[in-house]
Amino acid sequence: MDQDNLSVVVHSAGNLRLENRPVPEPGPNEVLLRMHSVGICGSDVHYWQHGRIGDFVLKKPMVLGHEASGQVLKVGSAVEHLKPGDRVAIEPGVPREIDEFCKNGRYNLSPTIFFCATPPDDGNLCRYYVHNGNFCYKLPDNVTYEEGALIEPLSVGIHACRRAGVTLGSTVFVCGAGPIGLVSLLVAKAMGASQVVISDLSADRLKKAKELGADFAVQVQREAPQELAQKVEGLLGCMPEITIECTGAESCIQTGIYATRSGGVVVLVGLGPEMVNVPLVNAAVREVDIRGIFRYCNTWPMAIAMLASKKVDVKPLVTHRFPLEQALEAFETTRKGLGVKVMLKCDKSDQNP
Repeated sequence: MDQDNLSVVVHSAGNLRLENRPVPEPGPNEVLLRMHSVGICGSDVHYWQHGRIGDFVLKKPMVLGHEASGQVLKVGSAVEHLKPGDRVAIEPGVPREIDEFCKNGRYNLSPTIFFCATPPDDGNLCRYYVHNGNFCYKLPDNVTYEEGALIEPLSVGIHACRRAGVTLGSTVFVCGAGPIGLVSLLVAKAMGASQVVISDLSADRLKKAKELGADFAVQVQREAPQELAQKVEGLLGCMPEITIECTGAESCIQTGIYATRSGGVVVLVGLGPEMVNVPLVNAAVREVDIRGIFRYCNTWPMAIAMLASKKVDVKPLVTHRFPLEQALEAFETTRKGLGVKVMLKCDKSDQNP
């Protein structure tokens, strides 16, 4: 093992650097990983550009990256389910204590949770990284490292569809055809949705959505939210039972509420401004439930099963690949909104998917 632990570190808003850090040693419950594939998320770019997301404020340099997979190099003394050589996907959120949220199975809501690349916790966009062994999941031989890294965004789609109650025959409207909108589409289809309509400003993203199985695609022009809602109803032949809102834009949340049939569910996935104007009375009198999601919980086993059984194909989401040394260029590509998912390859000796 070389001692070169090249890491992508954000120092402050606009200040992103590649620097060498010491190779960490795993504690008793941890594993040392040689990182292989790490996807760039919109939140990584946001920390780089703004130095904060909401209440999470950068106060010291932080390693970015949380969509990741790698190979086990060393295991801590208490780790029994993994061994050196195992290929794993990393769940980035690790509870620090067994609080009420952990006890009832919703550990993602624990206020003290560790989460990769969320201040003050370092992420895993580096060559060598240490993580809690219980949150590293062994990948089957027929699942690639890149698919392993894409389990993180896929998990957002799984958690959103679970919270929405997507089931056999559901009609679903997905707002936004970025990476999270696209995984929500894939999961909704895999969970049995009969028809999915997806909207976006970008014709290219909608083309990708159609390739991934969307039944209808709506290119948003300058319509009022109610007009767009009517378009969705016209395409489906009915109002959707479920809307999964992946943009965080005020007008899209409004559209989602107007579009959803009475008694249905709107799930808010995208994060926008803290305060938004929404037609709350419209939702209330029609008994439209509005539900939030925060990341995910208990999704990695389902995601791995979906990928291994080929029920879901996330491979087409990866449109750009860069070696770790070219991370700054990779971040610039993501910032410009080019392609769908940009993947960084962290293992010098294996740049394969």
